[in-house]
Amino acid sequence: MSNVATLTVNGQTIELPIIESVEGDRGIDIRQLRQKTGCITYDPGYGNTGSCKSAIAYMDGEKGILRYRGIPIEDLATHSSFVETAYLVINGELPTREQLNRTSVQLNDHSLVHEDMQIFYQNFPRASHPMGILSAMVNALRSFYPELIASDKDFEEVYVRLISKIRTMASVSYKISRGHKVEYPRPDYTYCANFLNMMFNTPVKPYILRKELVRALNVFWILHADHEQNCSTAVVRSVGSAQTNIYASISAGISALWGDLHGGANQAVIQMLIDIHEKGVKVKDVIKRAKDKNDPFRLMGFGHRVYKTYDPRAKIMKKNCHDVLDRLNYEDPLLDIAMELEQIAISDPYFIDHNLYPNVDFYSGIMLRAMGIPTNMFTVMFAIGRLPGWIAQWRENMQDAEQRLTRPRQVYSGYTERPYIPIDER
Repeated sequence: MSNVATLTVNGQTIELPIIESVEGDRGIDIRQLRQKTGCITYDPGYGNTGSCKSAIAYMDGEKGILRYRGIPIEDLATHSSFVETAYLVINGELPTREQLNRTSVQLNDHSLVHEDMQIFYQNFPRASHPMGILSAMVNALRSFYPELIASDKDFEEVYVRLISKIRTMASVSYKISRGHKVEYPRPDYTYCANFLNMMFNTPVKPYILRKELVRALNVFWILHADHEQNCSTAVVRSVGSAQTNIYASISAGISALWGDLHGGANQAVIQMLIDIHEKGVKVKDVIKRAKDKNDPFRLMGFGHRVYKTYDPRAKIMKKNCHDVLDRLNYEDPLLDIAMELEQIAISDPYFIDHNLYPNVDFYSGIMLRAMGIPTNMFTVMFAIGRLPGWIAQWRENMQDAEQRLTRPRQVYSGYTERPYIPIDER
C-alpha cells in the first residue's frame, strides 16, 4: 500500500505523506500543502480533517463499533463501573484492585466543595440553566484549587478532584434551585450511589437507594465517557492548545456540550415527545413531517454525524432504559410514542437510506426521566459522564509534541480592498 498521496494543482504535482493508523482511516499529512501550493483544504465542520493522533477511543461509524482504549463498549457496559472506566480512559489501562480502591478513596476524599463556592450558587438567578452554572463553577475551581500537574502524581490529584467535585457541584445546583438543603456526600457510598443520594435525599423523605438504578447510572455514564473528536472534545483540545489550564478548558467543553445538536439532544428528544403527546399528533404524521424537506420539523434522537448504522450505545441504552422502567414498574406514554417512532423508522426505506437510526439520546432521556432526573439536568448528566474523556484528551494534547496552537485557515469571501468613505459622504 502506497505511503504517499499525489496531488496536482494547476499543473503542479506534489506528494503528501500518508500517516498510517492502527485501525480505521489513514491520514494524508497536509501540513505543507499551503506552503507548496498556495491552497488550503475547505472542510466545514472538519468532517474530513484529522486534527490529532489519539489512543483514547476508536469508533467505526459504518460497522457500529466503539472502543475505549481497545475495549468494546459492550464489555465495559456489562462488566465495568463508571469509576473503573474513567480510570481506563484517563490512564490507558484497567486498574488493579489496589489502584481502583485508591481511586475510590480519593474520590470520597475530594468530594466536598469549598464552602465559599456556595455563595456563587445562591446568587445565580433561579431560572439559570444548570449547564451555565456548571460551566461557570468548573472554571471557578481554578481559583480555589490551584493547578499543579508537573508530575503524574499531581495530575492524578487534579483529575480525581475534578471527577469528584463535578458530581457534587451538579447535585448542589439542583438542590439550591429547588430551595432544598444541600446534601453532602457519604463516605460509605459509591460514586453513582452518592450522586443519587445527594440529588434526592431530604430530611423529610429519606432516599432509598436501589441497586438497579445505581447500575443504570453507571452504564449511562460509561456510554458517554468518550467519543473521539466530537464538538465538545475538539473545543477542550482547541482551548487547551493555548496552554490554558484544565479547568478553563473543560468549562469551555461544557459550554459546547450545551447545544441542542450535541449534548442537549437528549433534552430535545423529551421535549419533542412531550409536544407530540400533548398535541395528540399521530406518529405517522410525525414521520411524514420528518421526511418533508420543506418542513422545518426535525425528528430528534435519530441519526448521527458519524454512525451509518445503529449506534452501539443506543442498543445498550435501549436495554438499560427498559430494565429501569420494568424495575420501577414505570409506565410512560412518552415511551409508547418512542417505541412506535422507532419501529416505523427502522423499517422505513427513507430512514434506512439516510442512515437515520435511533441514537443514544433517543433512550437516555426517557431513562433519566424515569429515574427522577429533571429535564434541564439531562445535559449536566452527559457532562459528568464525558468528563473522563475530556480530561484524557486534554492531557494527550498537552503531551503531543506535534500539537500546535489551534489556528484554522479560511477561504475568504468578502470584499477586496476598497477605500474608506467619510460618514458625511455616504
